[in-house]
Amino acid sequence: MGPTNIALVKLLRADAALRDATERYDTANKTVKLQERRLADLSERLKAAQANHLEFAAKAGNFELDVKTRDARIEKLRTQQANASNNNEYQVFLTEINTEKVDKGKSEDEQLKAMEQVEKFTVEIKALQGQIDEETTKHRLTREQLGARLAEFQVDIDKLRPEREEAAVNISAKAREMFERLVERYEGEAMAPISRPKPRREEYVCTACNMDLVVDLYNRLHTRDEMVFCPSCRRLLYIPDDLPPELAVNQKKPQKEAKAAAET
Repeated sequence: MGPTNIALVKLLRADAALRDATERYDTANKTVKLQERRLADLSERLKAAQANHLEFAAKAGNFELDVKTRDARIEKLRTQQANASNNNEYQVFLTEINTEKVDKGKSEDEQLKAMEQVEKFTVEIKALQGQIDEETTKHRLTREQLGARLAEFQVDIDKLRPEREEAAVNISAKAREMFERLVERYEGEAMAPISRPKPRREEYVCTACNMDLVVDLYNRLHTRDEMVFCPSCRRLLYIPDDLPPELAVNQKKPQKEAKAAAET
């Protein structure tokens, strides 16, 4: 293969090694991340429950104050009623007292509802705090257990990243841009080796999608420095190490051997 394809294959292998190391790190770190998301969700729910608790506690306090205010008002009206000078005045005070009692009853009902909500959110807050404490302990233990492994995986990543960058240096901007697009599209599988499935026949296929390829494709890859794409999956094609010319291309038999074979 030409220098471009050789460099692309080198980049492909460096990219694959980096992706494998990153995947190992992400897999090991997945449990930690899940626990952190769980803790974040519990914390948000706790904040919401605490806010609701404060809101209904304030409402209950306001209704309690309203009940006390109306009790004082009723007592004052009763005193005034006792000192009424005639029946009409007495009836006026009685009507006001009954109105205050009705309004007081409404405030007592609302206070009771608010107190029920306060109790509900008190229980929820306690349960959420218990879950947070439990998850925090699990998270700490998990980090302690995975800490060494994550550090090792990070060392591998830090080592492989510059190797991938170095492999990309010797590739033209156009070829590198094409490679990066294919890497993104196929999650790292930007290139596919060709294969010769039938040793007796000079035919080739793309190992990524099993698409049949033209006969002269091997010669193009072997003798030219150009990017060749699979007509089906559009991956870049390359010659694998286990398919040298003597195995990939039918060799003409020497004239004597051909004649002997014909006579036989």
